[in-house]
Amino acid sequence: MKRADDFKERRVHLANLSDQELYDRFWELAGKIVDPLLELGKNNTTPSVERSVLLRMGFSSLEAKPLVDGAMDRNLMRKGVGHIVYRVAKDKNLSIREAGLSMIDGKYWDHALEVFGKDKAEATV
Repeated sequence: MKRADDFKERRVHLANLSDQELYDRFWELAGKIVDPLLELGKNNTTPSVERSVLLRMGFSSLEAKPLVDGAMDRNLMRKGVGHIVYRVAKDKNLSIREAGLSMIDGKYWDHALEVFGKDKAEATV
């Protein structure tokens, strides 16, 4: 199967552009391609991503799992588990590690629900 050579026809709208204009056009189009991916990244997360964030905050994988599970049980994943732990630590004047370990033990989830505007009736815990 031979492909029809239509390069000259497809490039007509670009033929009169300077190198700088072509460069600018390329990055404009690249931005349009990437924008939806960035939007998805801002508005969506996964347990794997959240565990990874917690690992970088100093928690072990065994500690990260119950924190992520706790956020999922309370429909708080969209807020970011690392953000939740950070906010609890800040509000309760604790280190991040102390706040996370306390949350693993079941403490401060009510505070997290209050801070992030979640109605307690919606939580599944």
